[in-house]
Amino acid sequence: MNARLQTNQPDAFVLNDQQTLGQIAVELPGATAIFRRHKLDFCCGGQVSLSQATSDKGLDGAAVMRELAAIQHNDVPVAPTTTSALIDHILARYHAVHREQLPELIRMARRVESVHRDHPLVPHRLAALLEQAEQDLLSHMLKEENILFPLLKAGGNPFVSQPIGVMRAEHTQHGAMLEQLMALSHDANPPQGACNTWRALYAGIAQLHDDLINHIHLENNILFNQFEAPAPAPKPVKSACCGSCG
Repeated sequence: MNARLQTNQPDAFVLNDQQTLGQIAVELPGATAIFRRHKLDFCCGGQVSLSQATSDKGLDGAAVMRELAAIQHNDVPVAPTTTSALIDHILARYHAVHREQLPELIRMARRVESVHRDHPLVPHRLAALLEQAEQDLLSHMLKEENILFPLLKAGGNPFVSQPIGVMRAEHTQHGAMLEQLMALSHDANPPQGACNTWRALYAGIAQLHDDLINHIHLENNILFNQFEAPAPAPKPVKSACCGSCG
């Protein structure tokens, strides 16, 4: 898969406390983990506004709003140009976010597969695919964090193309995983009448897809290119003399 930066970003979701728990769960991937931690029912009680739900629970609504605002990633900020700053950006914006995304997606996928197991469009084996994706991504990111990124921050070495090549190959595998993920989830389109958990699951899968595409783009097309020797130019082919060159 050829990674590319997404340019057709949807309109940014503007969070406010009068939106319902169900709407926020669907529009803001990662919100379900916050709701679950505060015991806010976004599924059966998803029609209640965030303001009302936090008030009913005796929670600090402003504090919950700050937690939700902290996980918003609607924009794709301009990547830094220096190697060290670019790596730090990748670690904070993508590595840390993937570690947050996947456990919650796995939990929701298990629930959807269990509760809706008889639904004709239930994504059977989705949780298993996400579990494998988590294992693969964690292993990949640890190799970057412990081996490749420190090497790149130090300026690289004559053999740096070898670990970069390994990471590029694994990125191709991640791309194949994303294709399976989108096929299994019908391009992250929930069926008509799907519950809030199912809709939030697919919104999270769409976010993971976009995040991982942009993540791979920054590494393959910007970071790694700084340390790989350009391919040698093809040797010019000598043309036949037309009689005017002698």
